[in-house]
Amino acid sequence: MTDPKNQRSNIKDFLTSRRARIRPEEVGFAVGTRRRVPGLRREEVAVLAGVSPEWYARLEKGNISGVSEEVLLAVATALRLNEEERIYLLELAQTARGSASKPARRKKVDPISPSVQWFMDSATLSATFVRNGRLDVVASNSLGRALHAPMLNSDTTKANAHANFARFHFLDPAAKEFFLDWEAGAAATAALLRAEAGREPNDKALQDLIGELSTLSDDFRTLWATHNIRFTHEGIKRLQHPVVGRLDLAYRSFGIAQLPRAAHEMSIYVAEPGSVSEESLKMLSSWACAPEEKSARSS
Repeated sequence: MTDPKNQRSNIKDFLTSRRARIRPEEVGFAVGTRRRVPGLRREEVAVLAGVSPEWYARLEKGNISGVSEEVLLAVATALRLNEEERIYLLELAQTARGSASKPARRKKVDPISPSVQWFMDSATLSATFVRNGRLDVVASNSLGRALHAPMLNSDTTKANAHANFARFHFLDPAAKEFFLDWEAGAAATAALLRAEAGREPNDKALQDLIGELSTLSDDFRTLWATHNIRFTHEGIKRLQHPVVGRLDLAYRSFGIAQLPRAAHEMSIYVAEPGSVSEESLKMLSSWACAPEEKSARSS
């Protein structure tokens, strides 16, 4: 079963980290000289949220399962949570209500539908792939595989059933050469996994992945302790590809609709039209297609 003590610890650490980042003077409290902790005190958060200090103390100890959404939103406002952090807090409450009696299970990597693969294969100038919440690569098109060749050829992939962005990012030194903004990518990767852990506390494979990364990577442990979360995944990716060199690509992820909620996300990487990166991406596309064309001619 999911460890209730661990769930309470996650809630406590998240709330504590959020109040620690708010300066008292920002919300009208005197700074004083006797503060022993950074940020707000518990009783100050309670005042801002309109609840008793005793009640908020219980909440910050992880007793969240019986708390109403209205009260949680008041706490979220008091702690100045952004929209993603609000959603995360509500999901922590939801999973706390329903996960204590559920055994941890190893969620399988579900395949995508053929039509999704057809869509990706038709996008010849977009590097496209599908991943699950654990950041396993479930499927990709030809250009997506060529773009992420360093990860697909990594020992972190060969030792497991699927390529995994988190394993490659934190456990393969080659990632720091491939991702030019490695630090920002590492922070985003840890935040995506933290959000998934809030949604899926009973996912044994996710628990094992987090345990592996925490054991083997100091960088991951440091980022995991910040309790930062992220749901959306978009921006600019700067890569140093071993075949075509520097690539500056815009990327965006979309949930693939399915019930009860999207379990997969499709990520699409494109280059600005007319840019040097677009020419390099075209070269990479030709390089990726060359073996397939040769195979077709020989058959």
